[in-house]
Amino acid sequence: MTAINVQPMPVTTQAVTVLQKTDWSTGVCDCCDDLGICCFGFWCLPCFMCKTADDFGECLCLPLLEILAGYGVPCPPISMAMRSGVRERYGIQGSICNDCCILCWCYNCAWCQMSREIKKRKQPITIVNAQAITIPHAQLHT
Repeated sequence: MTAINVQPMPVTTQAVTVLQKTDWSTGVCDCCDDLGICCFGFWCLPCFMCKTADDFGECLCLPLLEILAGYGVPCPPISMAMRSGVRERYGIQGSICNDCCILCWCYNCAWCQMSREIKKRKQPITIVNAQAITIPHAQLHT
């Protein structure tokens, strides 16, 4: 008679979801893709920043902290946090170093790019399911 020394162990598996990193839907200087966003960002940047933060789900007044502190900061912390947050939420490739460079050289354009991305990602997806339906015709009795 043979004795069993090892009992079978249950096997557990883990599903790993890998998010494919993508690029921004528009470039930093693609202001012509949405002229409304571009004009708002150019003519009233503080209001535009607050609206963009609100659209992203952050506190409406968050960008005011950066504005009140002044633009003299080489890499503005609120803008850096917003930009990296947008990248993270939407699976956009990039780096903090890249974000810092873009914000230092193209501050308004960077905010416009974030706003265009948020606007694009928030658009609802409409699925239309069309089916052919046969309606029986009424027969006329003569």
